[in-house]
Amino acid sequence: PEDPWLVYGETGTGREAAARFIHQHSPRYNKPLIVVNCAALPRALTQNELFGHEKGSFTGAIALRTGRFEDSHESTLFLDEIGDLPPSVQVKLLRVLQDGTFSRVGSNEVQKTDVRIVTATNKNLAQEVSEGRFREDLYYRLNVVEIALPPLRDRQEDIAILAEFFLDQIARRNGTARMRLTGEAIEHLQGHRWPGNVRELENTMARACALALNDILLPEDIPIGRGPANTGGTLKDALALILELSEDNERNALDFARGELIRHTLEQCNHDLKEASHLLGMTQADLKKVIPTAKNA
Repeated sequence: PEDPWLVYGETGTGREAAARFIHQHSPRYNKPLIVVNCAALPRALTQNELFGHEKGSFTGAIALRTGRFEDSHESTLFLDEIGDLPPSVQVKLLRVLQDGTFSRVGSNEVQKTDVRIVTATNKNLAQEVSEGRFREDLYYRLNVVEIALPPLRDRQEDIAILAEFFLDQIARRNGTARMRLTGEAIEHLQGHRWPGNVRELENTMARACALALNDILLPEDIPIGRGPANTGGTLKDALALILELSEDNERNALDFARGELIRHTLEQCNHDLKEASHLLGMTQADLKKVIPTAKNA
């Protein structure tokens, strides 16, 4: 169908990949997909970017410029982060969806375009509507066919498949030997929450291949969550997971977190009590006392 599609998903879940799939399996596949990230556009220039402008329509407009809707004629326009579109531009987008017409900035001449719209967002648009930040009529125009892309942390069974897929891609792209994952390496990957979703997993596999000394990847060959951009998200996800697991098991969250921290520290230190007690900021004697409690937490 040529109806608009709305893709929901967190950053890194593959929203643009979904849009490309929709485009490539449509009658418009022989034309290039035009991609616009609405959140990256300066608010003052959003209309110019999408609808174009006439020569002399504002200071610096030294020539006529076509917008993305004209560029997408008979093709597909993917508007990512549609929830960040300014209200003034939402009105013009609604008009295009209704009758396929628009006007360039600085002109009253009506332009006609035949464009298929696919949008995406990581926001709850229904909530944005209820709070007055997104037009209700536009929401219903865009939300004809809806796709929800679940975060990678909810698709543990896909992690190994995706990791192997990325290893295939890396080997073909670089013309190198295909790396292999051990079972322990897969468990290592499945133990991470992946706040950056599929994109983070792809980058992690590329980094592991670049740094590996042989063609078999062990857990220690796969650096996870070490980038500065990941630290806050990883910690936030870890705390959320602790609360979730403690609630599922009817445990006190603080006791559960303490037990997990002690167990993890002991494993990291190969059960060296001196090193573990130093990392935990407690004496060896105190650590020995709480180990049995931690095992039962």
